[in-house]
Amino acid sequence: MVTDTTTVSPAPPGTPAALSGTPVVPGVAHGPVVRVSHELDPAALERFGDGGFAGETRVDDALAAFDAAAAAVAEAYAARAATASGSAAEVLTASAGLARDRGLRSAVRKGLRNDATLLDAVHAAVEQFVSVFTATGGLIAERVTDLRDVERRVVARLVGEPEPGVPVPERPSVLVADDLAPADTAGLDPERVLALVTERGGPTSHTAIIARQLGIPCVVGVTGVLGLPAGTEVLVDATAGVVETEVDAADAEQRVARAADLREAVASWTGPGRTADDVAVKVCANVADGASSASAAQAPVEGVGLFRTELCFLDRAEEPSVEEQAELYAAALRPFADGRYVVVRTLDAGSDKPVAFATHEGEENPALGVRGLRLSFDNPGLLDRQLDAIALAAERTGTETWVMAPMVATVAEAADFADAVRRRGLKAGVMIEIPAAALMAHRMLEVVDFLSIGTNDLTQYTMAADRMASDLAHLTDPWQPAVLQLVAITAEAGRRAGKPVGVCGEAAADPLLACVLAGLGIGSLSMAAAAVRAVGARLGTATLDRCEDAAEAALAGADPAAARAAALAVLDD
Repeated sequence: MVTDTTTVSPAPPGTPAALSGTPVVPGVAHGPVVRVSHELDPAALERFGDGGFAGETRVDDALAAFDAAAAAVAEAYAARAATASGSAAEVLTASAGLARDRGLRSAVRKGLRNDATLLDAVHAAVEQFVSVFTATGGLIAERVTDLRDVERRVVARLVGEPEPGVPVPERPSVLVADDLAPADTAGLDPERVLALVTERGGPTSHTAIIARQLGIPCVVGVTGVLGLPAGTEVLVDATAGVVETEVDAADAEQRVARAADLREAVASWTGPGRTADDVAVKVCANVADGASSASAAQAPVEGVGLFRTELCFLDRAEEPSVEEQAELYAAALRPFADGRYVVVRTLDAGSDKPVAFATHEGEENPALGVRGLRLSFDNPGLLDRQLDAIALAAERTGTETWVMAPMVATVAEAADFADAVRRRGLKAGVMIEIPAAALMAHRMLEVVDFLSIGTNDLTQYTMAADRMASDLAHLTDPWQPAVLQLVAITAEAGRRAGKPVGVCGEAAADPLLACVLAGLGIGSLSMAAAAVRAVGARLGTATLDRCEDAAEAALAGADPAAARAAALAVLDD
């Protein structure tokens, strides 16, 4: 790991006074730029050359070297995943799977057999999959950053260099990068990294999700930020989504101090979720396993709004037995057996979350293919066994357990799922991630007990935009008025039916947007535990009437920036 030695300096002449992007984690930070480079030492690459593999065993020896390097990289990812939680653990585990991927190994072997050097074979294999992922689009395209990170780390192992990583600043700094892989983002130290700014990525990219979990102010999709020299003094307003390069030191100090005061108020919030006029808005946590659930239970949350069960199985080749599944689920339910509730999502496998025993291979467009509930259409036993295990875990722990299905498109699908859940004595719901489901929310609520809006996928499918494409970040922003309109339709359906409607996507972790969602009629918000206090504290500053006014203003906005500015003007008036 290289230690940064950057000196602080003003922006060079000709630098724009401000650069704009998409705000992800609110906050204000002031400090020097530290740039992240993932380039390996050219001299080390030259010294390695063809690796010295020759003769009849050349292919086998080179492939063995690749296997050893890939295994070491996978083990390093897994080790980091074991010490992480939530989204960070999820993406690190998935990256370990990429490093172990047999298809990648086969492509390397093919290159070697065609007389390519080992390094060229690795690069060609990765580029082959990059092309496939990019063409597929959607959530799969998001894995391109992860795949290139695997390549850099494997090559580093092969040539005897340390795996690339983020430099450790000598003083607290603003980290600027093209994009960051999960292994980089998950290891960030909030004491050293004041803010995170990337040129690529959208509000639901892995970088954004992990930054939100860590509570680091973050702005993504900032075109031109890589043009800032290392050491340039900047002020990052991650609430407005602006990086200012013409900084008045006194003004910056005041703005950072105000942000610090706000953080203190946030830190002292103890729940429960209420508006300023004491209208309840439940604030809940998203969890991935027993460890993250136990941690979340210590936060001021009223339950779990999303237990992502597929994250228990990303590294499993065979489907666990009902008994084994029940033990895993019980570990996540047990910390909330004190009267709080847990919403369990059935397997959301497929697309960017491949589960070996469930996911279909070779789909042309996995994001629009057989994923989520659709996996049970030709394999009903998969869902039946999971529901049996969830019911068993609920019985053993005594925790109030709700169960919902992802990727539900029709009322008939919702009805069949609800029947299966209720036969096991549990409350049944579905996720609203597909625009068709939002438009039919009133009919969905005739057959289910609750709805939960997954804003990540709902935004992507509504705007027909790959959430990883930085030049489309304005489309994948949950502040899009069209997305807010679908949320409003769903919330109104819940009000008329007298049934709960919540939001469990990343949008729930945005304190400003949380007020708008409450104004639209959303009754519960579920997010990474690290975001709970910020959201709860912000909700407590506005009456429900003011939240409704902010929601109306946001819906009238022409684009996300206008919607955000309009809502902020109402709430801060």
